[in-house]
Amino acid sequence: MRWTLRPAKPTDLEDLVELRAVVMRPDLERLGRYDAHRVRQRLRDGFAPEHTQIIEVGGELAGSIAVRPAEDRRWLEHFYLAPQHQGQGLGTAVLRTVLDRTDGTVWLNVLQGSPARKLYERHGFVVDSEDTVDVFMVRKFL
Repeated sequence: MRWTLRPAKPTDLEDLVELRAVVMRPDLERLGRYDAHRVRQRLRDGFAPEHTQIIEVGGELAGSIAVRPAEDRRWLEHFYLAPQHQGQGLGTAVLRTVLDRTDGTVWLNVLQGSPARKLYERHGFVVDSEDTVDVFMVRKFL
């Protein structure tokens, strides 16, 4: 599968908001936490195009990934792949590429029970802490 990363633009926001709502819905519903407005608003409130990259396949939006600097670490955030692009190795390829370009310790959180946790574990992330909703993971600088 041929894919590219490009810097996000402010005009990408609403497409990403809708992608997030679709991708997050099954896990949020399973946890009893799905709220159609909130799932969209959280991305609107936290979108930083300067730290976000758009994943494209065939020139079309396939997903996003962000690495936000914060003090002594980086936060991997807003890593979403459209359902039709999941399970084909794209997430692995994108994550490997982004991590290879990122210095320092990387943190993330993933929802309890999300299949994405296995992807992160394969890339060296380990559980730091968790609660009933989120699992916080860290990957020390290698």
